[in-house]
Amino acid sequence: MLSAQMPPEGRLLYGMQLPIQSQSTLYAEPWEADAGAGELVAVARAADRAGFAYVAGCDHVAVPRRLADAMSTIWYDPVATLAYLAGVTERVRLLSHVAVVGLRHPLVTAKQYATLDHLSGGRLILGVGAGHVAEEFEAVGADFARRGAVLDESIDALRAALGPDEFPVHHGKLYDFEGLGQRPRPAQERVPVWVGGSSPAAVRRAALRGDGWLPQGDPRERLPEQIARLYRIREEAGISAPLVVGAITEPLYVGTPGWHVGRRTVSGAPEAVAESLRAYRAMGVHQIQVRFRARGLSELVDQITAFGADVAPHLN
Repeated sequence: MLSAQMPPEGRLLYGMQLPIQSQSTLYAEPWEADAGAGELVAVARAADRAGFAYVAGCDHVAVPRRLADAMSTIWYDPVATLAYLAGVTERVRLLSHVAVVGLRHPLVTAKQYATLDHLSGGRLILGVGAGHVAEEFEAVGADFARRGAVLDESIDALRAALGPDEFPVHHGKLYDFEGLGQRPRPAQERVPVWVGGSSPAAVRRAALRGDGWLPQGDPRERLPEQIARLYRIREEAGISAPLVVGAITEPLYVGTPGWHVGRRTVSGAPEAVAESLRAYRAMGVHQIQVRFRARGLSELVDQITAFGADVAPHLN
């Protein structure tokens, strides 16, 4: 099982953002609009069988009308969604990509995700990010202007609240708690925290506070510079612990598509798709997040299955 430590030497792991649970127009396929729980279960089970390291869900509490046409308002709650899918899968890990933890008190976040980790037998990866929708913060009384500083301290507070102690302790500028017990504890001794974002502040946060980095929107040609900066910051800070470096790939289609899959989509024979993806490993990436073009559930399940059976063996 993937842990907070590095993947096995030289191996490139692969995971996926789940369809249906978030439907931004940037990536959602038309068929997802009418899909629901049954389709989500089918996708998660297919990923579980195909050796995916994780399935992921996004986090938005509410989307303002000014952004609804682009973002849509379909954003499933990540804790509820991942907990539901934990019950119908066996080994695949459960990633929040990303939880906007500044919208909630760390003890609330810890209660939710500790329960998820406990019930799933230790399969949680907590991905966190700063958020970008001002109205969402304002609606729940959170501080949008200082969301970076809030996230920094939230990570520290969550380290304590998701640790082994029944009565966690954190004394910070924004949050202060001691003598308050929370059970169940996470099944994992240390829940991996992966930090999302590609801004200079996000990269620095991942370098100094994360067990992993989840870039957002970096094209592959920009990644080597970003990865070098990550390790430079860690070296200057004297941090020697391993860091799981991620990347979001271009859209994929295994095989020769009989329809227009978009000019950026990587497609072709399994060996050709794998060859393109191995370039990420050469950059120092440890896990890739993939997304497949598909016109419906059956085609998506076929793509997931083909990737696991025919592409994955050529990645390493």
